Amino acid sequence: MRTKVFDTPEAAARGAAEQIERWLAAAVSDRGRASVAFSGGRSPTPMFDALAKAELSWRQIDVFQADERVAAADSPTRNLTGLNAHLIGPAGIPQDNLHAMPVELAGPDAAADTYAATLTAILGDPPVLDVLHLGMGADGHTASLIPGDPSLTVDDRLVVLTGLYQGTRRLSLAFDVLNRARHVVFLVTGADKQAAVARLLARDTSIPAGRVRQEHAFLCLDRAALPE
Repeated sequence: MRTKVFDTPEAAARGAAEQIERWLAAAVSDRGRASVAFSGGRSPTPMFDALAKAELSWRQIDVFQADERVAAADSPTRNLTGLNAHLIGPAGIPQDNLHAMPVELAGPDAAADTYAATLTAILGDPPVLDVLHLGMGADGHTASLIPGDPSLTVDDRLVVLTGLYQGTRRLSLAFDVLNRARHVVFLVTGADKQAAVARLLARDTSIPAGRVRQEHAFLCLDRAALPE
């Protein structure tokens, strides 16, 4: 896995945006269409702001979510809220190109099945993303694949439903989808991530992030997250 260290969280986010822009532009140039899935959290906000200013043919790019909280459509806790505010709206991405996780459906299991069907309808069977953005928590979770959660053992679904984590259940792309992505960018910032970063770089599969294939991955860190 290629790794680059930046002085600040904002610089790391801009670095991740630049890499995503290059990969998406290349996919559009090669095949006329591209796809990307974004994770939630606070650290991607400046990355979204930078991507909103990128010279990309967004009408030729399908945007997916890597994970989402099971919450009402207007909930500020939804990852979709930040994605809409900082990327979809400012970049003028057509709503038909945004494929949000339908967590507001009557049952989260139905939402997982519906999103799996969306993935295969647009990306093929099995679905292959051009670009996948991931973060990582201090506990080593990535997307919403949480240490110790029963969803980690699911190997026959494209989208999994987690148990409660920080008060809400989540939908997440499963490892089967994460590990088929052509390119992966991890954006990890903050001193509290140092131990998890060390385990990620060591390919420690006891943390969820360590189970993501690293052959085509790029890790953007701020200096605070660099293990001592």
